[in-house]
Amino acid sequence: MTRPRTVAPHITIAGMIALVMLAVPEVAHAQRLVFIVRHAERADEGGQARQMSAPSDPLLSAAGQARAAKLRTMLADAGITAIYVTEFRRTQDTGLPLAQTLGLTEQRVPSADTAGLVTQLRQRHRDDVVLVIGHSNTVPAIIKALGGPSVTVGDNEYDSLFILVPGPGTLTRIRF
Repeated sequence: MTRPRTVAPHITIAGMIALVMLAVPEVAHAQRLVFIVRHAERADEGGQARQMSAPSDPLLSAAGQARAAKLRTMLADAGITAIYVTEFRRTQDTGLPLAQTLGLTEQRVPSADTAGLVTQLRQRHRDDVVLVIGHSNTVPAIIKALGGPSVTVGDNEYDSLFILVPGPGTLTRIRF
């Protein structure tokens, strides 16, 4: 008696995985996860008390330094492989404690170039967990450009950590 030939179960599973991968839209080949946060508190109180002699690129205040340290603690084990900041010290100083802990060099991008940032994320970090530190006026644009919903960040709001899954555009906001 001749037995009918059967296909090995691992081939069938591999075939099904291949079909699923082909059916997934291209947008799902973006980052696995993007953390997006506004820089921590500025030493000049957000520019409200700025005088003519005040620096245009202020350092972080004591509260800002504490928030940057808290961000490091929160994200140290998140699997972050890249940190993007702008040309301003306040974004760089917000990410520095985490970058030092992880042994990463912050990647600087112009604050006005959201499209360039998104292109870099999609080309260089296709399956990575990334942290982006922006400004109250750039964080909403970055989230939207990565496929997330519309959000607002107030001028005096420093405590929002956005967690975005770019493929489906799922966004979670955590206050810290």
